[in-house]
Amino acid sequence: MTAPGWVALVGAGPGDAELLTVKAARLLAEADVVVHDALVSSDVLALASPDAELIDVGKRPGQSPAQGLINVLLLRLAREGKRVVRLKGGDPFVFGRGGEEALALALEGISCEIVPGITSAVAAPAAAGIPVTQRGVSAMFTVVTGHRQHGEKPVNWAALAQAGGTIVVLMGVAERGVIAEALMAGGMAPDTPVAAILRATTSEQSVTRCRLDALALTSVNSPATLVIGAVAALNVCEVAAGAAYAVG
Repeated sequence: MTAPGWVALVGAGPGDAELLTVKAARLLAEADVVVHDALVSSDVLALASPDAELIDVGKRPGQSPAQGLINVLLLRLAREGKRVVRLKGGDPFVFGRGGEEALALALEGISCEIVPGITSAVAAPAAAGIPVTQRGVSAMFTVVTGHRQHGEKPVNWAALAQAGGTIVVLMGVAERGVIAEALMAGGMAPDTPVAAILRATTSEQSVTRCRLDALALTSVNSPATLVIGAVAALNVCEVAAGAAYAVG
């Protein structure tokens, strides 16, 4: 009988391979199979063993594999005795459906290890010089997905508008106009700063800034991380941009 393998749900981080954890890099080098998302960078995948099989299960518009099929794939590979790294962009448990995969494995008695990764919810703003919290500016931040499955309870944008602080929206580019309108309807000021960070932490990173009331008409490519709130006007790595919020 083939000895059961193992599965590690590994966070690949926001893009830059140097932001991968030491443990994640070690597991990649040991894995027989790497089952990866679409947004995992080629530099990160290059850290896998040359003998490892790479399986792309990335979700893309119009051609996304069903989550149930991914769960079945992980179970089959583990039962074949393979050492499997399930490599996810950012962190496995931040809108990565890692919890669903871990539960599916646990129910079948398959060993599963969780290796956290740096989520783009904090890495993207940081790479753009935007602190999601800043003394005297924002005492809290909320991370929310802009994409909802059919039948899921909608996001209460009005409550988020009233809560204050910084709002970080993942997977929300396509719905940015709807999100902006809902936040303003909930009481958020139209001139609230917004920053959209594309390809964060990579050499192709770009940052687009606008007001909340201009977000719908601002050109933003997907995927991008949206930061909404006073801190979105900052770039603390540039003195001129951050002077108004200098630490006292």
